[in-house]
Amino acid sequence: MVIIIVSTLVLTVLICKNKVIVMRKKQFKAESKKLLDMMINSIYTHKEIFIRELISNASDAIDKLYFRSLTDDSVALSRDDFKINIELDKDARTVIISDNGIGMTAEELESNLGTIAKSGSLNFKKENSDSENSDDISVIGQFGVGFYSAFMVADRVEVVSKAFGESTAHKWLSEGVDGYTIEECEKADAGTVITLHIKEDNENESYSDYLEQYKISELVKKYSDYIRYPICMEMSHQVPDPEKEGEYITELSVETLNSMVPLWRKSKSEIKDEDYNEFYKSKFMDYSDPVCVIHSKTEGQATFDALMFIPENPPYDYYSKEYEKGLQLYSNGVLIMDKCADLLPDYFSFVKGLVDSADLSLNISREMLQHDHQLKIIAKAIDKKLKNELKKMLSNDREKYEKFFKTFGLQLKYGVYANYGMEKDSLKDLLVFESSNADGMTTLKEYVGRMADSQDSIYYACGDSVQKISMLPQLDAVKEKGFEVLYFTDEVDEFAIQMLMEYDGKKFANICKDDLDLSTDAEKEAIAKKNEESKELLDKIKEALGGEVASVKLSDKLGSHPVSLSTEGYVSLEMAKVLNSMPGANQGIKAQLVLEINSKHPIAAKLSSADDDMLKKYASLLYSSARLIAGLDLENPTEFSDMIAELI
Repeated sequence: MVIIIVSTLVLTVLICKNKVIVMRKKQFKAESKKLLDMMINSIYTHKEIFIRELISNASDAIDKLYFRSLTDDSVALSRDDFKINIELDKDARTVIISDNGIGMTAEELESNLGTIAKSGSLNFKKENSDSENSDDISVIGQFGVGFYSAFMVADRVEVVSKAFGESTAHKWLSEGVDGYTIEECEKADAGTVITLHIKEDNENESYSDYLEQYKISELVKKYSDYIRYPICMEMSHQVPDPEKEGEYITELSVETLNSMVPLWRKSKSEIKDEDYNEFYKSKFMDYSDPVCVIHSKTEGQATFDALMFIPENPPYDYYSKEYEKGLQLYSNGVLIMDKCADLLPDYFSFVKGLVDSADLSLNISREMLQHDHQLKIIAKAIDKKLKNELKKMLSNDREKYEKFFKTFGLQLKYGVYANYGMEKDSLKDLLVFESSNADGMTTLKEYVGRMADSQDSIYYACGDSVQKISMLPQLDAVKEKGFEVLYFTDEVDEFAIQMLMEYDGKKFANICKDDLDLSTDAEKEAIAKKNEESKELLDKIKEALGGEVASVKLSDKLGSHPVSLSTEGYVSLEMAKVLNSMPGANQGIKAQLVLEINSKHPIAAKLSSADDDMLKKYASLLYSSARLIAGLDLENPTEFSDMIAELI
């Protein structure tokens, strides 16, 4: 054999067995060279997805031949005959992926592999979209760039393909951006064999991992588990030697690596609760069964299958910065994205699961989803489905719902408050709270349903715990009127309620605000008169407190308690606590405090008879006591203790 290289023409002339073969090394177009370089170095962030891309291409090729078999009797293969094979050779450093699909002619090799972003799958789908068998078309690759992900792990790629019905096979060979060759070759049956010559390891990458059985098996399971044709690979296992006790021999067997039939595509009637639970635990690495399983198929503007789970407990990293929300995203059973955050709003960030759709538009990398109209339709449908399922749980299994809400209810409350209350109307009926009603937690709808005709407000109180709220002085007066009080113990509660503003026409009222209106006209007139008569005394108390309070007044809403703090204006005590506890807060946000003194308590008479020096001490002592009742710190607890001892 004589090899003559004419560099100016980029020709290779082979003289072999008196036959002259001319192979012209073809060049990618300048734009394609740039794109290929990007493919290898930039576009795909995870090199491992090459296995997904090549398996998806093989599945497409089989789909095409299977589709043809529905109308062409010359196709002797049945559905069960189709498969994809993977072979590994560590010594030769090759990964071989083969299929018995439709195959490619020389022209198709030139068109599909010689021109980057030219997709035969996309053209095939368009050409057959009106066919009576179009429902059987399920091609995955539509942009023709996935094949080139092979160059991320291989420095040489060889494609041998024989088109169905053709007598001649052809080989496409390339080492990357320098170009490619196409020549005739031998191949017995239709189909395609892709051989990747894996790169040598370097300090940054261990390419040899892709020559390991466990690694390829793991990647097939991760990305291509639901390809509907068997993906087979010869696997070696160490088994006991039957002739030599204590020794092992290597046993080879061809195994199917993928499960092929996704659980979410099965009919619900075929699936047991145990099947859902085991799928969830193995897929999403949890030890507990999910609280709720949501399995749905949606058709219409967007067609997709969804299988979602609400966990019993939050993931260990749920409240950390490292936690990533999102659903797994599949296209025809092929994993496109492990966590698609755009499918879940933040208030449903705890939901685990997946979505499988053939309608999504994929961008050039197939790894990143275009934020297009179709995706938004799917996200909106999922949001609606989750809300409806939670409402069903609330109505049909209250105990389960309350358990769920204690775990994840905080997220729903944040959802009411976030984005300027955009979702408040759709989330408000999912909220439940503790209350002064003895029958457990209550919804806002249930609270309003129990309101007396004379009640025009929904009353609430804030505190660190139900126990602390139940000891607030203001609570007694509200309960004496026969009004129920909601207990807000989460930091976001009052912010969420302020965003709601009202429910069913009833406004929310904080019982610790100075404008709380519980009195009759006669009672209002009587307490106003007392405050007017005691104005000089109240001004002295305010002055003695040195600007700590906005005002001091007598109150008839404290039951048997001598004193309390309320607030005036928008910012309540709890709001100020929360805002000042946030990272970066400068402690500059203050509630306008009002010191309320029980007009019916003996302390009121004691104050009116005290001299100025004693009044200052009483004022300081009462204010400090009120701060403690409200859950506020004392700036000088030692002074407070000394004053008590002195007065005793």
